[in-house]
Amino acid sequence: MYRSAFLGCGPRARAHARAYRHVERGEIVAICDLNEQLLNSFGDEFGIDRRYTDLERMLERERPDLLHIVTAPTLRESGERIRHSLMRVASDHGVPAAIVEKPVAVDGDDWRQLMELEATTKTKFCVNTQLNFHPRNLELKRDVAAGRIGGVRFIDASARSTPIDQGPHILQLVSSYLDNAQPVRVFGQVADGGPLAELSPSTRHGTAAITFAGGVRASVTFGTEAAPRISDSEVQYYHKRIAVFGTRGFIHWTMGGWERGTPEGFESGAHSYAEQDILGQAGLTEAVLDWLDDDAKPHPTNLAQSLTECNLLLGIYHSALIHAPVALPFDPPAGLIGALKERLG
Repeated sequence: MYRSAFLGCGPRARAHARAYRHVERGEIVAICDLNEQLLNSFGDEFGIDRRYTDLERMLERERPDLLHIVTAPTLRESGERIRHSLMRVASDHGVPAAIVEKPVAVDGDDWRQLMELEATTKTKFCVNTQLNFHPRNLELKRDVAAGRIGGVRFIDASARSTPIDQGPHILQLVSSYLDNAQPVRVFGQVADGGPLAELSPSTRHGTAAITFAGGVRASVTFGTEAAPRISDSEVQYYHKRIAVFGTRGFIHWTMGGWERGTPEGFESGAHSYAEQDILGQAGLTEAVLDWLDDDAKPHPTNLAQSLTECNLLLGIYHSALIHAPVALPFDPPAGLIGALKERLG
């Protein structure tokens, strides 16, 4: 039985914790949060007695196999970016594996720090983009891999939240349907800099045309003004979707349902996102334990792959600033977020 610890006890951490009802080889043994009210309410809800307000003390005493880092990427009080520093603490303490909440990086500077960490760390980091593990997506991906829609030619994906809020989910989902093919070129545009002042700084809207190795192209769109609605819900993150078009058919997944067109005919149905998501979260966690068992089973959202998708997102920003396509991977200039603030206001 693998021993898990949590850094961060807010609402998102509760979704991580609830998934342990479906995790057969892991248990939560300790939690940490500077906010003692959150810490104690979380501990009481999930029956966890070992509670800390100091991360290093928790790691030294508990020596977890898996650490969930479920924090915002930026401190509210100071604006300091803390994702890399917390991951460095986990790495320096020899934590075998860690699940990091998205976004893993929000600017070129922290992307470079994490690239350096990924090249040297022994900790198996992955990013919590769990849509890859939703049972319905796993089913549809098996259809695509088996050639039921023929050869993949084009992908259309979208979310009505900001690029940095739901972009990591959407870009990882696109990658997963292409067996993590590498993006080689992006041409993007963004609008409305209001959310650039938030803890996860982002433009409000974004869109891009992406070319992947092998020639498959994808279109991604983010934001309330451009991305399509898939239900009557006013909750922005309820509108994630992806459609994969092949030479013989297509598949379409949304948060509330699915469609599949093949030479055999057309099928569709509905599903509960809440039910799918808790199983997806459990599947993401179990995949980390598989990786701990066997180095030959890297996690689908491992840090190297997630940084590739982060580089793609930063490429969208840079393309919008220079009004030209960007070859990938690229070295993001320092201060991309600052440049967007200056340009967009």
